[in-house]
Amino acid sequence: MRNSNDYCVIMCGGVGSRFWPFSKEDKPKQFLDFFGTGRSLLQSTFDRFKKIVPVENIYLVTNDAYAETIKLQLPEINDNQLLLEPIRRNTAPAIAYASFRIRAVNPNANIIVAPSDHLIVKEDQFVIDMKKGLEFVSHNPALLTLGIKPGRPETGYGYIQVEEKDMDGIQKVKAFTEKPNLDLARAFVESGEFMWNSGIFLWNVKSIIDAFQKHLPDILQKFSEGESLFNTPAEKQFIDASFPFCPNISIDYGIMEKADNVYVNISNFGWNDLGTWGALHDVSQRDSDNNAQLNCKTLYIESNDNIVAMSDDKLVVLQGLEDYIVAESDNVLLICKKSEEQRIKHFVTDVKFRYGDEYV
Repeated sequence: MRNSNDYCVIMCGGVGSRFWPFSKEDKPKQFLDFFGTGRSLLQSTFDRFKKIVPVENIYLVTNDAYAETIKLQLPEINDNQLLLEPIRRNTAPAIAYASFRIRAVNPNANIIVAPSDHLIVKEDQFVIDMKKGLEFVSHNPALLTLGIKPGRPETGYGYIQVEEKDMDGIQKVKAFTEKPNLDLARAFVESGEFMWNSGIFLWNVKSIIDAFQKHLPDILQKFSEGESLFNTPAEKQFIDASFPFCPNISIDYGIMEKADNVYVNISNFGWNDLGTWGALHDVSQRDSDNNAQLNCKTLYIESNDNIVAMSDDKLVVLQGLEDYIVAESDNVLLICKKSEEQRIKHFVTDVKFRYGDEYV
């Protein structure tokens, strides 16, 4: 039975520029169906959390510009569940906004905060871990994150170092490290003390607001000024006026790396954050030469380790390419070394500077 005190906040306001040109500002990656299932990444995330918390307790934090897209993709939600940011200010202000809104409805709320664009393969195990985490934070003044046992040295993920002692089978966090270089990532994996940081968090609403009071008091003060307006018609006007003055800071850097009551549940539910084309290549069906394709037919000749993605059912013939991304969407074609995909964000900036917003 789902607990009426359990809530979920889905973060779905990102631009997803690392997946350009598939992901563009008017329709970023969380709204796309990468695997041809008929459900976007956001819809799949929503479907997953419906198994854990009541539908009416699922809130979505996003940019004003994506409100109508979300309503089209998730007709089950009402306007009251949609928390609209007038400007992007990273995850800490967004989570503070959601926390104050939920506290206005239920001061005893236990909250899951999750991105909208992760791939979860073992959903039954995911549900078990989420319920275990909600039970833990309902009885302990802790900030809980989910750690994934690393399968390889990965430089694109953050890492969590864990202590040996645990509480109810959940371990204390010793330290966080953001995106190490390859040598350090190898050392982390070999030590057995480090987990990938999944970016999924659980806490009681009192615990997270206390953490804002201690570590990000300027954000707390900003939202406290309008606390009486939350869950009233005046809330949107207050947010539009106040949100732009919040600092641009992540919840990881602003709170999780500083707090002394952070715990981790080490999980194994087939997680991938789908943050890059390389990550998408890893989870896609591939041929004997390690080539993958999405939304197209392909003929690979003397080519290997590539991913090809088209906006419709085109035929693509590749000859002599190794380790490339070939991605087309509308009026943009990208051909980029997969090993250098971290440069895509810079490509987007350069395109915007030279050709304007039409292509991004």
